[in-house]
Amino acid sequence: MAAAAPTDLTVEEKMRELYRLQLIDSQIDEIEILKGELPMEVSDLEDEIAGLETRISRTEGLVDELKHEIGRHEANMKESDMLITRYEEQMNNVKNNREYEALMKETEMQRLEIQLSQKKAKTANEDLEGRTATLDATKERRDAKLKLLDVKQEELKSIIAKTEKEEKKLRRQSDKQRKLIEDRLLRAYDKTRANFRNGLAVVTVQRNACGGCFNAIPPQQQLEISQRKRLMACEHCSRVLVDDSILEEEAVES
Repeated sequence: MAAAAPTDLTVEEKMRELYRLQLIDSQIDEIEILKGELPMEVSDLEDEIAGLETRISRTEGLVDELKHEIGRHEANMKESDMLITRYEEQMNNVKNNREYEALMKETEMQRLEIQLSQKKAKTANEDLEGRTATLDATKERRDAKLKLLDVKQEELKSIIAKTEKEEKKLRRQSDKQRKLIEDRLLRAYDKTRANFRNGLAVVTVQRNACGGCFNAIPPQQQLEISQRKRLMACEHCSRVLVDDSILEEEAVES
């Protein structure tokens, strides 16, 4: 005989199927809790390391440019020194004041070029020192994050190795169980689960109170819940309420 369509189930059957789904999903949630913040921490560390690598690459490029710039200034100063030496030698062989003054002017021009190159080289060296210090600090931070990432990844791998098989089985069960529930109820179930950190959307009445928010449930409402004639939601947290005997019946059936 074919199974009844989700929409053809009685209210009690709908309650039980929803509760079964909640039990399965709660076990999956426990595994996620065991993993804790590790998946997010690993992802955040990977993003941070990628950002640091980009910064390192960019800073290394700037350092190389500064080194080349300093090299150019030093080459310019060396060339100016050579020209000054040449002009001074030529000044010993001038034939008139006009040639002498022209060489003097060229010599003075090269001395000014040297001063300008020295000033630019000094500025570039100061910038280089700052960039190099920043680069070293960024590399140290990157290396520290890499070590921390290794630790977090190993922790996560260890947990996954212990829980992966069980988690896959539970997720298959959850997918199968969801097919037994009508779309309207599933949407409400998923929305409620997303609203609470503990993921509880279907709870039992415990000690005359909602098993989710622990607010008191009026006796008349408790009676209606136990009769299983219609789906009842907590007026405080909107979780679906089922009577605690369903827990016992579910345990017997399992």
